[in-house]
Amino acid sequence: MIDAVSLNALSRTTATSATTAARATEAASATQSAGSISDFSTMLARMSSDAVDQVKTAEASAISGIHGKVSVQQVVEAVMSAEQTLQTAIAVRDKVVAAYQEISRMAI
Repeated sequence: MIDAVSLNALSRTTATSATTAARATEAASATQSAGSISDFSTMLARMSSDAVDQVKTAEASAISGIHGKVSVQQVVEAVMSAEQTLQTAIAVRDKVVAAYQEISRMAI
Protein backbone atom coordinates (compact mmCIF):
# COMPACT_ATOMS: atom_id res chain seq x y z
CA MET A 1 0.00 0.00 0.00
CA ILE A 2 1.04 3.63 -0.38
CA ASP A 3 2.10 5.61 2.67
CA ALA A 4 1.38 9.30 3.17
CA VAL A 5 4.09 11.75 2.17
CA SER A 6 5.48 13.79 5.03
CA LEU A 7 6.86 17.29 4.68
CA ASN A 8 10.35 15.98 5.54
CA ALA A 9 10.15 13.41 2.77
CA LEU A 10 8.96 16.15 0.46
CA SER A 11 11.95 18.35 1.22
CA ARG A 12 14.37 15.41 0.88
CA THR A 13 13.09 14.38 -2.51
CA THR A 14 12.87 18.00 -3.66
CA ALA A 15 9.25 17.77 -4.68
CA THR A 16 6.40 15.58 -5.79
CA SER A 17 3.23 16.92 -7.19
CA ALA A 18 -0.12 15.81 -8.08
CA THR A 19 -1.99 17.54 -10.77
CA THR A 20 -1.82 19.11 -14.18
CA ALA A 21 -0.95 22.78 -14.51
CA ALA A 22 -4.60 23.75 -14.80
CA ARG A 23 -5.48 21.60 -11.83
CA ALA A 24 -2.61 23.10 -9.86
CA THR A 25 -3.89 26.57 -10.64
CA GLU A 26 -7.39 25.56 -9.55
CA ALA A 27 -6.06 24.02 -6.35
CA ALA A 28 -4.01 27.10 -5.57
CA SER A 29 -6.92 29.45 -6.17
CA ALA A 30 -9.29 27.24 -4.19
CA THR A 31 -6.83 27.05 -1.33
CA GLN A 32 -6.31 30.80 -1.37
CA SER A 33 -10.04 31.41 -1.28
CA ALA A 34 -10.55 28.90 1.54
CA GLY A 35 -7.50 30.09 3.47
CA SER A 36 -4.08 31.42 2.79
CA ILE A 37 -1.14 29.39 1.55
CA SER A 38 1.72 30.20 3.85
CA ASP A 39 4.44 29.18 1.40
CA PHE A 40 5.35 27.17 -1.67
CA SER A 41 6.34 24.05 0.27
CA THR A 42 2.90 23.96 1.92
CA MET A 43 1.24 24.08 -1.47
CA LEU A 44 3.48 21.29 -2.80
CA ALA A 45 2.86 19.19 0.30
CA ARG A 46 -0.90 19.61 -0.07
CA MET A 47 -0.78 18.78 -3.77
CA SER A 48 1.38 15.71 -3.13
CA SER A 49 -1.00 14.45 -0.47
CA ASP A 50 -3.87 14.91 -2.94
CA ALA A 51 -1.89 12.85 -5.47
CA VAL A 52 -1.27 10.10 -2.94
CA ASP A 53 -4.98 10.07 -2.08
CA GLN A 54 -5.86 9.75 -5.77
CA VAL A 55 -3.46 6.83 -6.24
CA LYS A 56 -4.85 5.15 -3.10
CA THR A 57 -8.37 5.58 -4.48
CA ALA A 58 -7.33 3.98 -7.76
CA GLU A 59 -5.71 1.12 -5.87
CA ALA A 60 -8.85 0.57 -3.79
CA SER A 61 -10.94 0.68 -6.96
CA ALA A 62 -8.71 -1.94 -8.59
CA ILE A 63 -9.01 -4.21 -5.57
CA SER A 64 -12.79 -3.76 -5.57
CA GLY A 65 -12.78 -4.61 -9.27
CA ILE A 66 -10.94 -7.84 -8.55
CA HIS A 67 -13.63 -8.74 -6.01
CA GLY A 68 -16.34 -7.87 -8.54
CA LYS A 69 -17.77 -4.96 -6.54
CA VAL A 70 -16.88 -2.28 -9.13
CA SER A 71 -17.33 -2.29 -12.90
CA VAL A 72 -14.37 -2.58 -15.22
CA GLN A 73 -15.07 0.90 -16.59
CA GLN A 74 -14.78 2.46 -13.11
CA VAL A 75 -11.52 0.62 -12.50
CA VAL A 76 -10.07 1.78 -15.81
CA GLU A 77 -11.14 5.39 -15.17
CA ALA A 78 -9.59 5.38 -11.69
CA VAL A 79 -6.34 3.81 -12.90
CA MET A 80 -6.05 6.22 -15.85
CA SER A 81 -6.66 9.16 -13.52
CA ALA A 82 -3.97 7.87 -11.15
CA GLU A 83 -1.58 7.40 -14.08
CA GLN A 84 -2.16 10.99 -15.21
CA THR A 85 -1.60 12.21 -11.65
CA LEU A 86 1.64 10.27 -11.40
CA GLN A 87 2.89 11.56 -14.74
CA THR A 88 2.11 15.12 -13.63
CA ALA A 89 3.92 14.59 -10.34
CA ILE A 90 6.97 13.32 -12.19
CA ALA A 91 6.88 16.28 -14.59
CA VAL A 92 6.66 18.77 -11.71
CA ARG A 93 9.48 16.98 -9.89
CA ASP A 94 11.65 17.18 -13.00
CA LYS A 95 10.95 20.91 -13.34
CA VAL A 96 11.81 21.54 -9.68
CA VAL A 97 15.06 19.56 -9.99
CA ALA A 98 15.97 21.42 -13.19
CA ALA A 99 15.29 24.77 -11.49
CA TYR A 100 17.41 23.75 -8.52
CA GLN A 101 20.26 22.71 -10.79
CA GLU A 102 20.02 25.98 -12.69
CA ILE A 103 20.20 27.96 -9.45
CA SER A 104 23.12 25.91 -8.21
CA ARG A 105 25.07 26.72 -11.39
CA MET A 106 24.69 30.47 -10.87
CA ALA A 107 27.81 32.37 -9.93
CA ILE A 108 27.70 34.06 -6.56
